Amino acid sequence: MDNCCEDKACELEELRAKQSKVLWIVLGINAAMFGIELGAGWLAGSLALQADSLDMLGDTTVYAFTLFAIAKSDRWRSPAVLLKGGIMAFFALWVLAQGIVRLLNPHVPGVELMSTTGLLALAANGYCLFLLTRHKSDDLNMRSTWLCSRNDIIANIGVLVAAGGVLLTGTMLPDLLVSLLITAVFLQSAWAVLSSALAERRLATPKFP
Repeated sequence: MDNCCEDKACELEELRAKQSKVLWIVLGINAAMFGIELGAGWLAGSLALQADSLDMLGDTTVYAFTLFAIAKSDRWRSPAVLLKGGIMAFFALWVLAQGIVRLLNPHVPGVELMSTTGLLALAANGYCLFLLTRHKSDDLNMRSTWLCSRNDIIANIGVLVAAGGVLLTGTMLPDLLVSLLITAVFLQSAWAVLSSALAERRLATPKFP
């Protein structure tokens, strides 16, 4: 029995080490892309690109909390996931507020910088998603982290679509519409993550007669 328990403990420790390694890589990529996209978004005047950059910042924070949860006991996992869901919801509402501001101050973004940065972000997030996919079924924490990375891909494609729309129409409307679609995806994922975390927390809470 002792050997069995020791084997399970070793397997769990090995799994957590693998998870941490992957998370450190994707954290570094997202932190770097946040700076690149934020700068390019301001220069291009693209709301969709700025929204995507803040998503990168949110993901960097999410990965950091996931690393924290991996290093702690299981009782820390639900609170960490709740915090991640809250961060996702916060950035979704931030994008919505920026869309309202943009309606009041119209500006046509620069297409070339939008598309170039969008392609770079898509390549970076595609690699992150590839790394995380093999761990998405490990536990709730890794599942929510994988969802964040998947949303990044959707947002990156949205930025490229927005750039094409701006090129064709010569207006800011495609950029604004894509930013609102990104907001909807963020809110949906935030709700899914928060619901899962709350359900897990309810199951873990002792029930007294």
